[in-house]
Amino acid sequence: MRTGMMALALGLLTLRFLPALPPVWLWLAMPVAGLMLLPFRTYPVAFYLFGLSWACVNAQWALDDRLPPTLDGETRWIEGRVTGLPRHDDGVMRFELTDIQSRRTRLPRQMRLAWYGGPPVNSGERWRLAVKLKRPVGLLNPQAFDYQAWLLAQRIGATGTVKQGERLAPAQRAWRDGIRQRLLAVDAQGRSGALTALVLGDGAGLSREDWQVLQDTGTVHLLVISGQHIGLLAGVVYLLIAGLSRFGLWPNRLPWLPWACGLAFAAALCYGMLAGFGVPVRRACLMIGLVLLWRLRFRHLGAWWPLLLALNGILLLEPLASLQPGFWLSFAAVAVLILTFGGRLGPWRWWQTWTRAQWLIAIGLCPLLLALGLPISLSGPLANLFAVPWISLVVLPPALLGTLLLPVPYVGETLLWLAGGLIDWWFRGLGLVSGQVPAWVPTAVPLWAWLMGAIGAVLLLLPRGVPMRPLGWPMLLMLVFAPRPMLQEGVAEVWQLDVGQGLAILVRTRHHTMLYDAGPRFGELDQGERVVLPALHKLGVKGLDLMLISHAHADHAGGARAIAKGLPVNRVVSGEPSDLPLELRAERCESGRQWTWDGVDFQLWHWPLAGDSNQNSCVLLIEANGERLLLSGDIDAAAERALLDSPLALPTDWLQAPHHGSRSSSSNALLDVLQPKGALISRGQGNSFGHPHPTVIARYQKRGMTIYDSVEQGAIRLQLGRFEPPWSMRQERRFWRDPPPLTP
Repeated sequence: MRTGMMALALGLLTLRFLPALPPVWLWLAMPVAGLMLLPFRTYPVAFYLFGLSWACVNAQWALDDRLPPTLDGETRWIEGRVTGLPRHDDGVMRFELTDIQSRRTRLPRQMRLAWYGGPPVNSGERWRLAVKLKRPVGLLNPQAFDYQAWLLAQRIGATGTVKQGERLAPAQRAWRDGIRQRLLAVDAQGRSGALTALVLGDGAGLSREDWQVLQDTGTVHLLVISGQHIGLLAGVVYLLIAGLSRFGLWPNRLPWLPWACGLAFAAALCYGMLAGFGVPVRRACLMIGLVLLWRLRFRHLGAWWPLLLALNGILLLEPLASLQPGFWLSFAAVAVLILTFGGRLGPWRWWQTWTRAQWLIAIGLCPLLLALGLPISLSGPLANLFAVPWISLVVLPPALLGTLLLPVPYVGETLLWLAGGLIDWWFRGLGLVSGQVPAWVPTAVPLWAWLMGAIGAVLLLLPRGVPMRPLGWPMLLMLVFAPRPMLQEGVAEVWQLDVGQGLAILVRTRHHTMLYDAGPRFGELDQGERVVLPALHKLGVKGLDLMLISHAHADHAGGARAIAKGLPVNRVVSGEPSDLPLELRAERCESGRQWTWDGVDFQLWHWPLAGDSNQNSCVLLIEANGERLLLSGDIDAAAERALLDSPLALPTDWLQAPHHGSRSSSSNALLDVLQPKGALISRGQGNSFGHPHPTVIARYQKRGMTIYDSVEQGAIRLQLGRFEPPWSMRQERRFWRDPPPLTP
């Protein structure tokens, strides 16, 4: 039976790795084939087919519920009920809408909306809204968070921006939102947002600095409700009843063990309801229920059975859970603990158990974090030694008790004030650690090196005395010191990163690296910090020889400060150096300046008669083995005419579309002289500027140019000097992504 359960889990998990869903007839035939195989004792194959078929059916339902392409960018009036916990960030209301109705067309059942400057929106209210609809897409960059997969896992079929609306009905059955409002109104010594995260699992009240501290110290799991909190509450209830029974204070007519297990499970379910039943919470509740059942009846089955049953239970209820990183981390952490403690011949002392558990979890999760593209906390094992008992035993009890006693005057507020102060001290301590040892963003490694590192981690988790266990350390270190291929002399690797409505292009030669533009920043949304800097780390960039900021507009220069803070930058050059932050110490772009890196030639141009910021863009020509790429910034037709009188007016293979494909750029005169065979366009989906303009696309298509659009292809990599077509992230097929278009 265990083999069949493992095969079922494997079938359900296979969905995560499918480049495309099988045809309908095939996944409908899978359960039929499985039933036919059962009499022949091939039940593992049958269970695998059952699991894969069920996962494919659910994935297809979710894909069919997404916004049709024909409605992308349309504005429609819709009605729906607000669900979840709405967030208010920098004047923007963000919330999810369900039970959606529209008079003229069928729309997805659930949407994620943003209302800029909108009124307060509360959970449970019913609204009529005018929404500009968007298909669920996200930025695609190397080893980055896949927002589109996350939306599909949440079964969100569309996103959108609210233009106007009216409230049709007040809130109903919104008790979690009511509790949140009470918690936010309490004096918690400035930490009401952290209390809300701890009690309700709502991290909207945490600042960016708070999240960075939690990430650096590996303690995110402590503040946003995880299985640990659920298990702690269930354990307290169980031990309380066991203690009462031991001292004769429990009624004799009630058998203490069934009551302890039942009330502990009820406490776990109540806390899970309070937390909103996210994937980690559902996993924890199911695991606790199975553990308690195991305690009552099935102790002889071992510790792996509850984990395996919980894994299958979660995936059968929600097969798309495997698209979320938290799912893998939750089950992997429990598996590491079972593997660590299950094979020991003798017990450890309590302090050995506690310290070794932290280090072994860090080792066991390291390959998984690398595969998921997540930062790895170097200080996590040490920080968690003190952070876990502080939150679990010191902060959580007054926080939960204070929330429960909020209706009692002064009592609940006092307990929450105390809990807030305890969290504040905790954050201050973690901040000291975070400032000294930030999280490590590892470079992507080849598959063979990752496999060796994963095997090494498993070896290190085994008990002492196991043959070949000492080989685990050198094998694990392959994740850090794996050899990486070097670029050839005379070849440049060019990455146009997917940063939305902005530009960031990485150029690397054999021994040198430069960045052309740094991505956009609009308000608190800094894509230089969120997208460009992590991408540079994951691509193995240790520092920049040159950061060239074409001009000072926020969509090109906004991320420069974050990048200069996160990486060593030798020089900064810009067409508008005086308009950049002083700490960048930018130099002016000088026309005619040339240099060579590792056989690759670079040449700058800047129009001295520029009349505005776009015309001031610093233009860069890169030539590798005779193949040319022109990075043009935001120059317009007037600047393009001046460029044609410069030495850069040469036949060019690749053109970074000036001004994101604006109608004011990419003039016929420029295209006639440069004769590019392809254009790279960096823009945001559904941007308000209308980039790229249809007339510009028509000019490109008339000349037979291949168009590589960041919205349609994601990040784009060009090996300049090899005369090969670019590769795009969307060519890395996943069933939840649309394939890249073949645009002539």
